[in-house]
Amino acid sequence: MQKITNIELRKTMPPPRIDYRIAVYSHDTFGLGNIRRMLAICQYLLDNNPHFSILLITGSPVIHRLPLPTERFDYVKLPCLSRTEAEKYQVKSLGTTFDMTMRLRAQMIKTTLMGFHPDIVIVDKKPCGVAKELMPALEASSEAIPRAQWVLLLRDILDAPGKTRQVWRKHRYFDVIDRHYAQILVVGSQKIFDLGEEYGFPPRIKSIMKYCGYIHKSPTVIPQKNLATNGTRTVLVTPGGGQDGFRMIRAYLQGLEIHPDKGWKSLIITGPEMDGWAREEIAHLASRVNAAVTVQSFTADMQGTMSQADVIVSMGGYNSLCEIVSLGKPAVIVPRKAPVQEQWIRAQRFAHQGWVHCLDPETLTPSQLMEAIDNQLNRTLLPPPLQGTKEWQGLVRVSQAIRLLLADPGFMACHA
Repeated sequence: MQKITNIELRKTMPPPRIDYRIAVYSHDTFGLGNIRRMLAICQYLLDNNPHFSILLITGSPVIHRLPLPTERFDYVKLPCLSRTEAEKYQVKSLGTTFDMTMRLRAQMIKTTLMGFHPDIVIVDKKPCGVAKELMPALEASSEAIPRAQWVLLLRDILDAPGKTRQVWRKHRYFDVIDRHYAQILVVGSQKIFDLGEEYGFPPRIKSIMKYCGYIHKSPTVIPQKNLATNGTRTVLVTPGGGQDGFRMIRAYLQGLEIHPDKGWKSLIITGPEMDGWAREEIAHLASRVNAAVTVQSFTADMQGTMSQADVIVSMGGYNSLCEIVSLGKPAVIVPRKAPVQEQWIRAQRFAHQGWVHCLDPETLTPSQLMEAIDNQLNRTLLPPPLQGTKEWQGLVRVSQAIRLLLADPGFMACHA
């Protein structure tokens, strides 16, 4: 009898049955944070729920450059927007007016959801979408997609409490959540930042909130050729998307120029959204430094790159800090303070836990940055591993919450 291998058997097996459709909305008008966070959630949901199919609706200009799930996943690309300041946006690429572009985006979202008929719609951060672009779909949902349950996903910190309270009152977000949303999932820790209390959420809204914990991701094991150090210590400098990271990188390169005796190797990843003039200036500054400095614009595997660095210099975005803490890496954080204070608040809270070292961007000097890096390179006491703790099980607990909403019989039986 001919022996059938496991590979041959898998080839003859039918594709997995898809029982549940999930739509994910990520507007992405600034940086890489939102889309990378939502892709991590999508990948985990697909890996651990073989009956899920996910359609992502995004305005990210770099979605095609990021690692995407390969099965039961696709995306619809919206015309790009840029954030000019807090709650202010403009058209990024198309030669159309803002109003025309927003009408187009709203129609695309509504048509997509009506055609896909999702069981769950996960909305990132903004209950109404950018400039209320989700409202046509929300208002048509009860008749056009009646089985859909809407879930609002919030990161740990949105902005300063006073400012956030004002924005939420202005846009009547609580009323929209009352009418349309089944649950709010917070990918953060109530012990670190009590979002509902800090932002004055009313009791009826708090009753549907679930704190899932921060997103802990295991690093890849693919070697990064630019970090082949041969025993030399390496500092990774990354401002995330890069749109406002020039000042931090300039301070770092000026510090190396002032202190040429530093014996470490540097990898600077500017981010794909950094302006061309800024990249040119960074390349010029790097050429003057008498040290091993490599500059590149992007990596599709940031956490894998972080895992091979000895110290990380970064801004204070959600993904960057979660990846740094997940890896247990020494880090110097230079967070953004404007137009929103989210990064500044997060960096301070993480520093208070002893997870990172935080510097004030408004008073940052090149020498101060060099001293902080030296201290982190020579640090002997690192915080204990956080993997498995309740505050760092965001992916697991988001998946559990979604399955409970769907009343998955198998899931309910094993958790009875």
